[in-house]
Amino acid sequence: KGQVAVLFGFLPHFQGVTEGYNGTIFAYGQTGSGKSFTMQGVMDPSSQRGIIPRAFEHIFESIQCAENAKFLVRASYLEIYN
Repeated sequence: KGQVAVLFGFLPHFQGVTEGYNGTIFAYGQTGSGKSFTMQGVMDPSSQRGIIPRAFEHIFESIQCAENAKFLVRASYLEIYN
C-alpha cells in the first residue's frame, strides 16, 4: 500500500518528464524517517520498490511506446548526510 500510494502522487511528474519537462524528486526529513526506503525501496518483493526504480520503469515504458520521437534521458542522484 505505502509505496504504491506514494507512486500515485508522483505519476503526473513522470508523465511531464516524457513530455519534455524537467523533473525533480526531493526527500527531506529526520534520520530514520523512511526517506531512503521511499526513494529506493527494495527490489523483492516488487511491491516494495521505491520511487526511483518505479519512475525509471514508467519513463522508459513511455519512451518505448512513443512513435516518431527522440529522447535524451539524464539522471542524477545525490544523497547528503549531515
